[in-house]
Amino acid sequence: MNEEDHSEDGSVRLQNPHIKEMEQDFLYHISLCSGAQDLQEMFSDVKFVCMGGTPRRMEKFAHFVAKELDIKLPTGAALCDISARSYRYSMYKIGPVISVSHGMGIPSLSILLHEMIKLMYHARCKDPIFMRLGTCGGIGIPAGSLVITEEAVDGRMRNYLELAILGKLVQRPAILDKKIATELKQIGDREITECQTFFGKTMCTDDFYEGQGRLDGAFCDYTVDDKMAFLSDIHSKGVTNMEMESLAFAAICHHAGIKGAVICVTLLNRLLGDQISASKEIMEEWQERPQKLAIKFIKKRLNM
Repeated sequence: MNEEDHSEDGSVRLQNPHIKEMEQDFLYHISLCSGAQDLQEMFSDVKFVCMGGTPRRMEKFAHFVAKELDIKLPTGAALCDISARSYRYSMYKIGPVISVSHGMGIPSLSILLHEMIKLMYHARCKDPIFMRLGTCGGIGIPAGSLVITEEAVDGRMRNYLELAILGKLVQRPAILDKKIATELKQIGDREITECQTFFGKTMCTDDFYEGQGRLDGAFCDYTVDDKMAFLSDIHSKGVTNMEMESLAFAAICHHAGIKGAVICVTLLNRLLGDQISASKEIMEEWQERPQKLAIKFIKKRLNM
């Protein structure tokens, strides 16, 4: 991003001249429209966009935000899934926070990010911060740990997103905001006492099974020794966890000039196995940890 890509008031200039020529912009996958709805009236106060994989998890986070920020709904009102009619994603607005699901993998996340960035543009939001709150497999760190991504890399350790546009390969650097990452680490070390908080490289893969070197997929054309050599090698190069969205999240946010952060909780240590065996109750508690760190960061930024 260049300085000219940012407006003086803190809003991000949409890098698509065609949008301005449209009478209205249908944000199809989140069930909003710039013509039929006053998006500025509805969303201009948004400061934080928090996203995670599943609708249920992000609905729970929405209720958690309402409680922690002490936001009272009018009598008879309830939190509403704004994007329910899209049947793709679930989205909730709680004061200055949006909680939205992004599905699984880069394609699903990419679609959501395009439309969330356009929503921020139409709503004229000022300096919104995007955060991905997710789960991952740890590499050499205990299950239940928090990981704040310093750098996202792909399955070949490249720190950029490569995509084909009009038949040509385009590379976009995957860069996250270092100041926010450091702030999150400090809060985690100080206030999240039930687990350790780590900095590290996050490997983002295109596949859950073979792409992450698992032995329990429908196919496996490599040995146990091959898998362990690969995991040991990337661990020695600073990789602390694996998931399927961070690379695109970092690259798209950076390309849009939006500050982004990735917070994940590890569900297992991949050096010890491939299958997630923790109980449902433990998993529920672990999955709340990124949310707890995010809300502490939000409250700090809001001087609460």
